[in-house]
Amino acid sequence: MDRIYLCLAHMSGKEQDFIKEAFDTNWVVPMGPNVNAFEKDLEHFVNEVESEESITKDQSLKTNSQLAPLKLKQVSILNSQLDKKVVCLSAGTAAVHLALLACGVEAGDEVLVQSFTFCASSHPITYLGATPVFVDSERESWNMDPDLLEEAIKDRIAKTGKTPKAIIPVALYGMPYQIDRIMEIADRYGIPVIEDAAEGLGSRFKGQVLGTFGKYGVLSFNGNKMITTSGGGALICDNEKDKNEILFYATQARESYPYYQHEHIGYNYRMSNICAGIGRGQMTVIDEHIVHHKHVQELYCELLKDVKGIKMHCNPGPDYDSNFWLCTCTLDPELKVKGQENAYKEVITGAVGGAAGVTHAASTAVTDCQPNTNVEAMRVALDAANIEARPLWKPMHKQPVYKNAPAYTNGVSESLFAVGLCLPAGPYVTDDHVRYIVNAIKSAII
Repeated sequence: MDRIYLCLAHMSGKEQDFIKEAFDTNWVVPMGPNVNAFEKDLEHFVNEVESEESITKDQSLKTNSQLAPLKLKQVSILNSQLDKKVVCLSAGTAAVHLALLACGVEAGDEVLVQSFTFCASSHPITYLGATPVFVDSERESWNMDPDLLEEAIKDRIAKTGKTPKAIIPVALYGMPYQIDRIMEIADRYGIPVIEDAAEGLGSRFKGQVLGTFGKYGVLSFNGNKMITTSGGGALICDNEKDKNEILFYATQARESYPYYQHEHIGYNYRMSNICAGIGRGQMTVIDEHIVHHKHVQELYCELLKDVKGIKMHCNPGPDYDSNFWLCTCTLDPELKVKGQENAYKEVITGAVGGAAGVTHAASTAVTDCQPNTNVEAMRVALDAANIEARPLWKPMHKQPVYKNAPAYTNGVSESLFAVGLCLPAGPYVTDDHVRYIVNAIKSAII
């Protein structure tokens, strides 16, 4: 069988039309009609609020499902006041950076950020000379623990005399965070919330799209996300004024003179009109992609429900509606996997699991915080079967680069990192692929 990847983009067939239009009209720059239209498409999508009584309508979707035709929910617009604006940018990381800038983060400030995440959530804090303050997770959603968040706020105020400038919760693998509690705490202390929904495009909490609750919301269109522009991201803003401010800084902060006048430091962060053309095509299949990911999750759950020692991570309750960007599972520490005795015996000198851009060889075979040997053995076994699987994100408070950063921990993210594994879930993953993957998992268990 050909290699099965975690998540690869799937083209709609419309992308080339929009790209050709850009070339035909000579809009091959980081602005243009495709960028404007893509932003409008995204605004329409993120401002939709589903009712609890959403009707399921018969609509066959062009997916790789070999089961019954998948269904698409009919959306009801309940909140006409939800009128968020979107700015398309060169990357999700750029979106985090500009949101922090717009929240007034400067050198010497502190920003509260979820520890259980990819480095793009925290690195932009350091770009501004500020300090990330890491907050651990709760066990239900695996995302920022609201109780620990409030403890961190109180302690930072007591220790520094200053209130942290922003809070960044993260939709880990698409799973919604406890945004109602996080927003209540943030509002009480007057701290703006930047939702990192880079992995959560289309995920909802109580029917509302993630990224629309806080002051800003971050989206990503990397090649492995729900939809892609090959690279790129977007920032969801509260209103037109905030959008224009972000646009100003994203286009080198040029003042309105007939010549180049700069009174602020700006950045070259605007999305290309070519990339936006891809995004416009992707918006025609976004609902299909989300439904497909949820279907793959359900199939994993069904096929693994009787496999002792393997547990899928599911929506914690009815308020949570994950897009299941990646399907994740945990392995019981007592589970025995073939080859487990050989895990971490050799120093890795190249890229692992499709990790492009890895140029530094590992200095040691082990670190002080890593997945259990049975998790690594399972990853190796799946790799041998041409299946890409990866550990969960290593908590940021355990990353050497952040060894001196303040952290408020409860052991949750470290314990999940030790036992967790990501399984393929993208649009190219068929039902037969899922069965093949599950059989490979079963075969690897002793």
